[in-house]
Amino acid sequence: MKIYTSLHNRLTNQHLAIVEIIAKIPADRIIISPAVGKWNIHDNLAHLAKYQIIFIERINKIVKEDMPHFDRYKAADDPDFEAFQKWSDSDLLTCLHEQRLKLNKLVFSLSATDLEKIGVHKKYGALNILQWLEFFVLHEAHHLFTIFQLANDTELQ
Repeated sequence: MKIYTSLHNRLTNQHLAIVEIIAKIPADRIIISPAVGKWNIHDNLAHLAKYQIIFIERINKIVKEDMPHFDRYKAADDPDFEAFQKWSDSDLLTCLHEQRLKLNKLVFSLSATDLEKIGVHKKYGALNILQWLEFFVLHEAHHLFTIFQLANDTELQ
C-alpha cells in the first residue's frame, strides 16, 4: 500500500488554491458572514489551520497506538479555535503552509505497513491512514469551495 498519485498531489498542492481564490478580493470581504452564525472566509481559514494541527496529532497517534478512537472534531468544542480566529489572515496562511510541510514530511515517510494502520472515527468507523488522508483532503476541499463561494457571491455585501 502506498500513497497514490492523486492523493499525493492534493496533499502537496490543494491548500495553495486558497491564496489564489482570495488574492483579488477586498480585505473587508474576508470577514463578511453569509448569515448570522455562519463562518466567513477568515473563520474557514482559522478552521483549516487548526484542524490541520489536530489531524497531524491524529496521524501520529494512529502510527503509535493500536486502533485509537477519535470523536468528530468540532471547532465549537475546541477551546483553542477562538484564538485562531484572532490571528491575521497572513498568519493563518503561514500556519497552513508550515503545518502542511510538517504533515507531508510525516505521511510521505510512512512505510506501507504504517499506511495500513487503523484509527477509528466516531462517524466513519475504522479507517486506515490512506483513508484518513483522503478524508482530510476532501474535508479541506469542502472548505476551499466554501471560501470560493464566499469570495465570489454577488449577493454578499
